[in-house]
Amino acid sequence: MSDRPIKRSVTLQGHRTSVSLEEPFWQAFRDIAREKGKPVNTLAAEIDAARTPGTGLGTAIRLYVLAHYQAKADRAE
Repeated sequence: MSDRPIKRSVTLQGHRTSVSLEEPFWQAFRDIAREKGKPVNTLAAEIDAARTPGTGLGTAIRLYVLAHYQAKADRAE
């Protein structure tokens, strides 16, 4: 498994943009979108709209994935 980020395109507000994430984050992001019953582009747009100015989209997605799994772990305790 490579630890290098992989660049993929997502569509935000009708515009294509690229995001670089490591493969485990891409997989987790796709899993979360599927779990929520949303397309990846829809979830990416929601994260984009909520992110703090100055925070890159890739960073915002990583933080979202982390928060999602931390919340799951907290509920399991």
